[in-house]
Order: sequence, then structure tokens, then C-alpha cells
Amino acid sequence: MVQQRLLDIAIEQFGQHGLDGVSTREIAAAADTAMSSITYHYGGKEGLYLAAADEVAKQMGDLESVTVFDQIIARGDAAEARAAIATIMRNFLERLQDERSNAWALFIMREQLAPTEAFERIYAGPMGQTARVLVELICVATGAHDRAGARIAAISLLGQVLVLKAARATCRKMLERETLSRDVIDQYAARVVANIDAILDRMIAERQEQA
Repeated sequence: MVQQRLLDIAIEQFGQHGLDGVSTREIAAAADTAMSSITYHYGGKEGLYLAAADEVAKQMGDLESVTVFDQIIARGDAAEARAAIATIMRNFLERLQDERSNAWALFIMREQLAPTEAFERIYAGPMGQTARVLVELICVATGAHDRAGARIAAISLLGQVLVLKAARATCRKMLERETLSRDVIDQYAARVVANIDAILDRMIAERQEQA
């Protein structure tokens, strides 16, 4: 399908070169289609860029799992919420290790550094919804309603996973590995889960000290 080819190539090219670093002519040629296809479907390069952002949001995941986590939040069980946080982190870690995520990860990293309307579209999808439920799950798991503190904790948890993508060359150097093999990922996932428990336990202890 022409539109899907255009979107896939646009995500890759925009991620590598940015909006101003690639032309619609180059994207159309790589997709083996006429430039008029971009004009017809997207109105031009800016429209294609925003459509690429929508496609990135779609590729990041679906919103059905968010509904499951909302149900856990509604039940208010601390142990269940803690397990759900670990599940989110493990799933996110696995998704980022998929080579197919490289193109949209580059696209997102550019938008992180210089956000545009495209970032707002991406964040409105699974990214932002997952961040929201993560904050609420932390509140349930710690028995507190300190959303400001939960947001800081959520950022620290996400950072543990994102580092393997955003700084993967450094990670490989530190681990003295040419590639991040399955055994390394499994070990790292276990450490992330242990860190989740440590962070949540510390938050609970802090709340009890302040009571």
C-alpha cells in the first residue's frame, strides 16, 4: 500500500534527518511513488510529518492495555498495582529492544529535543496514557495520593528503561558487549523490577515517617 510505504519511509527519513533535512522528492523516490502521492494524501511535507507522528503513536502500542491498568487502579489493590508497574516496565523494555522500534525511536528523540505539534500527537496516544496510568498505579501501590511525588518516581522508572535505547552505545561499552543479548536484557529486566520494589518501598516508608 502506497500510504503505508510513504509513512514507514517518512518516519525513517524524518527520524534520521529531521523535517528540514529531507525532501518530499527523496521520500517519494524511496517509496517508489510520485511526489503527487504525498500532495494528494497529506497536502505536503508538513502534513506527511504529522501523519508520520500519528503512525509512530500507533506503532508504540495500543490503548486496550491501558484499559486493563485503569481497572487495576479502580480496584485499589496495592500488590496488584505493584505487579502492574513491573509489567509496564518489562513490556516497554521488550518493545524498545525490537529492531523495528529504531526508526520511530529516532523520530521521538528529535521531538523530545525540539517539540512540535507532532510530539503533542504522539503524547496523546499510548505514550501519554501509559504515563498517566503509571502515576496512578504508583499512588495505589504506595497508598498515597501524592501525584507530584508519583510523577517524579514514574520519570525515574521510565528512565531506567529508556537508557538502553537512548544511550545504547554507552550501555554496550559499559557492559563490554557488542550487542545486548537476551541474557543481558533478562538480567537488566530483573534489576529494573528490583529497583521498582526499592523505590516503592522507600516511598511507603517516607509516607509512614511523615504520618
